[in-house]
Amino acid sequence: MMDDHAHQACEGRWTWDARLRRLNMEVPPGSPVRDLKGSWSPEGLASLIDGLSRQRLIRSFDGGDVSVNCALRLSDGRRVQLVGAFLSAGEAQGLLLSDEAVEAARGEHDPGPELDPVYQPILALSPGQPIVGFEALARWRGEVTGRFDDDGLALNMLLKAADALSAWQRETGRADLFVHVNLTGRDLEEPGLPDLIATLIDGHGLAPGALKVELTEQAALRDADSALNAAHRIKAAGAGLVLDDFGTGHSSFAWLADLPADGVKIDHALTCRAGEPRTRAILESVTALGHRLGMRVTAEGVEIAREADLLARIGFDQVQGFAFGRPAGLRRSSERLADRSGAAG
Repeated sequence: MMDDHAHQACEGRWTWDARLRRLNMEVPPGSPVRDLKGSWSPEGLASLIDGLSRQRLIRSFDGGDVSVNCALRLSDGRRVQLVGAFLSAGEAQGLLLSDEAVEAARGEHDPGPELDPVYQPILALSPGQPIVGFEALARWRGEVTGRFDDDGLALNMLLKAADALSAWQRETGRADLFVHVNLTGRDLEEPGLPDLIATLIDGHGLAPGALKVELTEQAALRDADSALNAAHRIKAAGAGLVLDDFGTGHSSFAWLADLPADGVKIDHALTCRAGEPRTRAILESVTALGHRLGMRVTAEGVEIAREADLLARIGFDQVQGFAFGRPAGLRRSSERLADRSGAAG
């Protein structure tokens, strides 16, 4: 992952042809990394890269992975990142990212905290309560000191979540499985994000809507029109859209009407009061409205398993919370899928 003190910008596109062993870079003339434009062999491009990054570049295109997420330091100190996916045997494509302003607060031998995603199961409120998907959540290994921004977090979470989902679908034969990734307002401002999402979906062979992004209305507070435009582009790229934390903060029916979402998650602040008559009436109305708009409705933050029957009667389609499984790593999540268990643990 790139330096977390830097802001990533999309500088161009790349394609990889394993038969010719050529990495083709398309970079506009005004880019700060315009010298990378051209058709390169991995060894040729490695001549411009700091020694510690060279093997990372070569390993990225050896065909061992489904996706490409390769952070590189150039010999002159600039940092770039290749992200994308293999579309077929021997072919890959993606985006070239760079740092607009690198603050080398850490040395090459001090990589700082590492992203270790965990996955919380989402269960259907149907007989057997099968796991139908997961929400990918960020967990950091290592010590976080000083100012620690989330630049690049969504990018890395999308890559890792797409890898995990692709593996789960292959292992279980269930193309209906999905995974959620949270995006912020700043993520929506990244112009290359829809292209990256489209590349990940195509490269992993995912069905439209299987890779879902969660948005809150907070994401639109800085520029609602731009946020909605970005949401439509992400939807057109093949991702599902889920309105998160509905029922808290600035949640409004205008946002619900404008966002091209196929799912809505009702916040714990309401679901925990589902037994109260007035709150139940609100929840019944919101779930019915969600269904009229073609959305799956999820109760989140549920901590008591016996509430599942009540939530199902109210009209919820899905449930998520500690009562049905705490966030866990890839291996434990795969085990949960294998035994189709919604039990916590």
